[in-house]
Amino acid sequence: MLDARRLQTNLAVAVDGDIGPNTLRALFARFGASPSIAGELGMAANVHFRTYGILDSGLRLAHFMGQCAHESGSFRYMEEIASGAAYEGRLNLGNTQPGDGKRYKGRGPIQLTGRTNYRRFGRQIGIDLEAHPEIVAFPSVGLLCACIYWDSRALNERADRDDLLAITKAINGGTNGLEDRKVQTAKAKGIIL
Repeated sequence: MLDARRLQTNLAVAVDGDIGPNTLRALFARFGASPSIAGELGMAANVHFRTYGILDSGLRLAHFMGQCAHESGSFRYMEEIASGAAYEGRLNLGNTQPGDGKRYKGRGPIQLTGRTNYRRFGRQIGIDLEAHPEIVAFPSVGLLCACIYWDSRALNERADRDDLLAITKAINGGTNGLEDRKVQTAKAKGIIL
């Protein structure tokens, strides 16, 4: 169970026991998001974290925040800094056309990557992300995609087991950035638990 009052106390926001957009905005800001990004993420998280069960426990929220903080440079980058050229021709990502690597590079807090993922997630949210991949860099859309990605890989259950390694492998396909993911998740636990 998530202790809302403890979280609010740690974030130095109004302690009313109700986790809403202001509490979530403060959480994203604590990780380094700019005021505008933190505000948009906080509003979106107020809806999507509930829908996808991320607010159901402190461990779920801590692992989600830790992983996304790593992926997005502490919520400062909603689009991968690299050009995406490294993804060119990656058939496992569905990048079959010239330019797909750059076009479908990582975006959003969890860095959605590859034509196949843009197509699939776009169909789930009713927006043609394959035709308009830049939309995933909008913090609210990117957060929704991150929540769907999290849910599609049953990461709440792994968070409930406090299994950082399994979550990392499910997101990254390996252990890239494992040490920073540990640091970010420990930071989240210190704020949330």
